[in-house]
Amino acid sequence: MHKPRLQLQASFDIAWLQYLDKQGRATQPLPEFASPDWLTHCYRQMQLARLVDDRAVKLQRTGRLGTYPSSLGQEAIGVATGNALMAEDVYCPYYRETGAFLERGVRIEEILANWSGDERGQNYQHAPRDLPICIPIATQMLHAAGVAFALKYRHQQQGSPLQVAIASAGEGATSKGDFYEAMNLAGVWKLPLVFVVNNNQWAISVPRVAQTGSQTIAQKAIAAGIPALQVDGNDILAVAWAVRDALQRARSGEGPALIEAISYRLCDHTTADDASRYRSAEELEQAWQWEPLKRLDTYLRSENLWSDGKQQDLDRELAQVMETALNDWESRTPEPATAIFDHLYAQLPESLYEQYDQLRDEQLREKLWEKEGAVQ
Repeated sequence: MHKPRLQLQASFDIAWLQYLDKQGRATQPLPEFASPDWLTHCYRQMQLARLVDDRAVKLQRTGRLGTYPSSLGQEAIGVATGNALMAEDVYCPYYRETGAFLERGVRIEEILANWSGDERGQNYQHAPRDLPICIPIATQMLHAAGVAFALKYRHQQQGSPLQVAIASAGEGATSKGDFYEAMNLAGVWKLPLVFVVNNNQWAISVPRVAQTGSQTIAQKAIAAGIPALQVDGNDILAVAWAVRDALQRARSGEGPALIEAISYRLCDHTTADDASRYRSAEELEQAWQWEPLKRLDTYLRSENLWSDGKQQDLDRELAQVMETALNDWESRTPEPATAIFDHLYAQLPESLYEQYDQLRDEQLREKLWEKEGAVQ
């Protein structure tokens, strides 16, 4: 068979970034922002994220929360992402982002309220520009593209500083059309948008190798003309540098970027899942050896920045923080049943008037019965 002469038209490379290896040893000089205070702050926030997730899972098991998605083993990605953002930026999250929420100023009681069905849980008091948690897979990518377009348009029309949108997702989301459409828009319009993909190796029960034929997740950005970088997602320094660099370039008008953070989901997909049915105990045990908290703890101790005494003090502090948040969450006045409509629509569609009235009337009857019962 005839073989024609071919000419190379394009090629690409995917770079990998790591500062701390699996044993917690520095592989290169640390970035300038990684001061002792910054490192210990991030360690605290990762510990807090893990504690919040632990309590939330236990609350779900006792019937006090709905289905909950833990970020166990992936805390470095969320904390580093949230830490890098400015208050004026817009975060477009998916559901597995406890660390990022805490860094953005979302209160623990708001996180718990959201997963217990309280519509006020995503009305963040200290992060009003951020979008609500997105449960459908990858749709937040398109939301982020729209937000980034608006930010760029406002910058061009008003001369205001260019702000950036960040969209987070799991690697399973990168197989959805929403993801590719959002990247295409971001690339062709040079939007101030950063995609952070948490490659935790599992799209629910589907392993990464069965979910995509792509050698890396990062290279999926190449087709959209977007710079891409793969980082060690269990190394908070690598994630933080990558996100900060991408944000800075986006603010300078250089357009979007994609960051693939390699991690491992040490927990079930959600509390509705049982990961022991599809992955081995040996694989899980091995992954625990290079999780982000253990890695940073090892490095801090090697630099005499951490000790057993400091850990004990931190454990006591965070236990009190968690206890206060639980009390604040439990003492919240329940919302009316009509809140499901009030928080969804600026103006209620006429087709829902009847349902709204039914809920309101039913609630009034319940209050009346409670009042009569108390009198009796």
